[in-house]
Amino acid sequence: MTMKINIGVIFGGRSGEHEVSLMSARSVLSVLDPAKYNIFEIGITHEGAWFTGKEVLAAFEKNTTKNLIPVVLLPEPQQKGTLYALETTSSGQILQPITSLDVIFPVLHGTFGEDGTLQGMLELADVAYIGAGVLGSSVGMDKILFKDVMITNHIPVVASVTATRSEINSAMDTVIARIEKKLAYPIFVKPANLGSSVGVTKCRTRSDLCEGLLEAALYDRRVLIEHGVNGREIEVSVLGNESPRASVAGEIVPCDDFYSYDAKYIDEGSQLLIPAPIDAGMMKKVQEYAVRAYIATDCAGMARVDFLLDRDTNELFLNELNTIPGFTKISMYPKLWSASGLAYPELVQELIDLAVSRKAERDATVRTYRSGK
Repeated sequence: MTMKINIGVIFGGRSGEHEVSLMSARSVLSVLDPAKYNIFEIGITHEGAWFTGKEVLAAFEKNTTKNLIPVVLLPEPQQKGTLYALETTSSGQILQPITSLDVIFPVLHGTFGEDGTLQGMLELADVAYIGAGVLGSSVGMDKILFKDVMITNHIPVVASVTATRSEINSAMDTVIARIEKKLAYPIFVKPANLGSSVGVTKCRTRSDLCEGLLEAALYDRRVLIEHGVNGREIEVSVLGNESPRASVAGEIVPCDDFYSYDAKYIDEGSQLLIPAPIDAGMMKKVQEYAVRAYIATDCAGMARVDFLLDRDTNELFLNELNTIPGFTKISMYPKLWSASGLAYPELVQELIDLAVSRKAERDATVRTYRSGK
């Protein structure tokens, strides 16, 4: 009899995308076959505390940790991915092993989950995990650095300006003057390290811009300001490690003025057009740029790559690369693969296989110096 794989599904987290993570986790958990896997739900609170137990996701959706077990995962390879219960006794706190985890599926969006911090801990723990490594995660998460990498690789991006929170708070007029010198309205303002359109503002006037800068600075110390393109939102899913492949592209027609948080997760008027109504040449270009961006950032496992297609000029701009894309019932990443012939359960299984393969690749690396003498 084949032994079942122990999978830890981690969700929640210290991020403005905490609630989105819970929605994604609900969908992922619904397709994991308990006949093939021992599934361990691991929730991380807004404050960063880890919990497991029965029906963790349901508890988190009710914003409670009652009856859940505090846990830790130690960043030590000797522990082999062991999840420990953190028990409080009269003599202090002790660790009690619960299980060793073979693969971890981090269904975490935003900071402290998608930005390389969790991936670094999992690398130290020497456990297989789904998705990009430390480098790919951090570069994909930071919109400013990611844009620089795209420019270096001759992949077109929208014109932009950057600012820091300290500049915005101490010299707003100077920041606005710098922006208006380079960019024309409308202008989009975004936190450098966040997703799901949290903290994103479309600004049509100087007053809007001031408010947008203050809003974005709440969520990050670095802010990206971009020229507003009269663009169609084109997205493509990428899957793989050393030899990634791209799905058919899709188009999002938002019910809001742009694809805002509400348009993504709350309102029901947004449309997903799969495949995107673009010609074969543009479809090929989108897929080619997506794979090039994926390789350039040393991505692994999965990513959703987002583009803007200018309605006026038909120019294509690569906007973002999301290393842990949404997995909700309305999310583009699984829908695009389904339209490309890869159903949701098979997609999840391939991601697990890719995580194990990536771990084997890491294990092939020599960690001690071997003298040639």
